[in-house]
Amino acid sequence: MLHYQTNEVINAKTLISHVTIIGKLIPQTPNDFMKLVRLAYDFRKAVLYATRMINKGMKTNEILKELRGMLNKAYGDSAYKVAKTMVKGCKFNGGNPQYIKIRKLFIVSEGEAVKFGNRNVRLGTTDRVKIRYPYDRTWLFFKAQFGKDYLPLVQEIVKLAKEKKISYSARIVFRDGRIYSHLSIPVDLYLKYFSKGSANGSLIAGFDLNADRINMVMVDKFGRIRDVKTEWFPEVTSHGFPRSKAKIKRLEALAKLLDYAYHHDVGVVVFENLFIIKRRKFTKNSSANRKMSRFAKKELLQYGIIMSMKYGFKVLLVNPKGTTLSKEHDEVMRKYGLDRHTASAYIIALRGIERHSLI
Repeated sequence: MLHYQTNEVINAKTLISHVTIIGKLIPQTPNDFMKLVRLAYDFRKAVLYATRMINKGMKTNEILKELRGMLNKAYGDSAYKVAKTMVKGCKFNGGNPQYIKIRKLFIVSEGEAVKFGNRNVRLGTTDRVKIRYPYDRTWLFFKAQFGKDYLPLVQEIVKLAKEKKISYSARIVFRDGRIYSHLSIPVDLYLKYFSKGSANGSLIAGFDLNADRINMVMVDKFGRIRDVKTEWFPEVTSHGFPRSKAKIKRLEALAKLLDYAYHHDVGVVVFENLFIIKRRKFTKNSSANRKMSRFAKKELLQYGIIMSMKYGFKVLLVNPKGTTLSKEHDEVMRKYGLDRHTASAYIIALRGIERHSLI
């Protein structure tokens, strides 16, 4: 879960409060599946309806009353929050919320500690989930399948939820004929089980994230370059390359660089704050357009922050303005003989040096 900020340099830990874990859901009866599909259709309809009402300037209480009447209180409140985020994002990128479209089926239910973690989606055990069916106030039952590595974490979530000590938001999504549960849990609880170390090195690493490569430059506190590494994956931008495989390639590359940094005396990692960048408009260059459309930069950054936290790095985000296509960028390229992406990574690292001791 992200909390957007626009400061020049910020500690990324203030942005990430929750981490999502994913499990597969298997309906216990065909009737449960059909009811869940109906609920997903109605939830999507409610979210779309809410975007229109928000765009018209209707009062929050009026909108919530409509949505709660369509579903129930918890689902209605969640639909409003999703719609509000969609409208905000649409306006941020220069779009018109009146024309928002939602193609995929999904359901969202916000966490609530006093309701055993979540009012509508509850973990009974590590392999059982029940979902509230609002029309007759019954429950739909599903078998849950989480990865083996996640089972100890899920077991603690179940325990804490029953004790009313934790809340978790849930998103039910339909993909490729299957149903998945995305649980948003506190990041500290996640790191309890998946921490890789406690980085305390003296160097700072700057990262430049791109569609076909990731550049990393390691510097000392005086700004002197101590190491340069680049991971390439040009095949992912080729026509027809599967988007899911491209995502895996990028994550593997970033993980490899972070592991290298951890074992080479890095204590601070720095990324551009891509969360404050508006969606890029397409150009006349079809190759460039393909790269942009296939590259979820913000998603990669979010994974990068979480990966970095696993290693115990201090993670900083800097304003991306001027890290490329600027006088400073050109001077760095000439002075050190760096290519444009490596020069960007170096500038990002330098900006981290300037402020990290103050954060």
